Amino acid sequence: MLTDRQEVILNFVHEYQSAQSIPPSTREVARRFGCSQQGANKHLQVLARKGQLEKLADGKWGLQAKTVQGHLFDVAVYGAIPAGLPAMQEQDPEETVAVDPAVFGVRRMRPGHFWFLRVSGDSMTGANILDGDLVALVRKEPQPGDIIAALVDDTMTTLKRLVKERGRMLLRAANPRYADIVPERLESQGVVVGLIRRKLA
Repeated sequence: MLTDRQEVILNFVHEYQSAQSIPPSTREVARRFGCSQQGANKHLQVLARKGQLEKLADGKWGLQAKTVQGHLFDVAVYGAIPAGLPAMQEQDPEETVAVDPAVFGVRRMRPGHFWFLRVSGDSMTGANILDGDLVALVRKEPQPGDIIAALVDDTMTTLKRLVKERGRMLLRAANPRYADIVPERLESQGVVVGLIRRKLA
């Protein structure tokens, strides 16, 4: 059983090693989490004792290549979500894509926890989310600043950044052509954790 802190550090090691092909140094872990190198090393050693990491040939604490590579899962793509004005939307599975969920920081596949939506529209271009992209989402409690798939007033869906202003939650585009949305009722259907780009600029 990992503590929340250990989960966060392990995710950082996994994501760093997936992106860079080598694990982070203790100095990089310390810098990322605002602790001493000695403190970072202790965290990494505890993760190793719990079977999550091991000391590799270069002396760094990391994951074996086969663990980093992980396994491909067929993940559902649920229709299109407007990155524009909210629209009525019945979400039906369109297709599946084979991905390693670890690339998106998802270490355990659970039903209904991780999926994709296809983006339609240009309201999130300032966040580098373009028309036709597949956004990866996880089901978790959103925080202000997160980009979410939002159910607005029980009927309409849209992809926007969650913002808290003067004690009220609103949805904000990443394109100045679109006004803020101030919903009467707001439900997060998922938080964006990454994307797959299918259209080349």
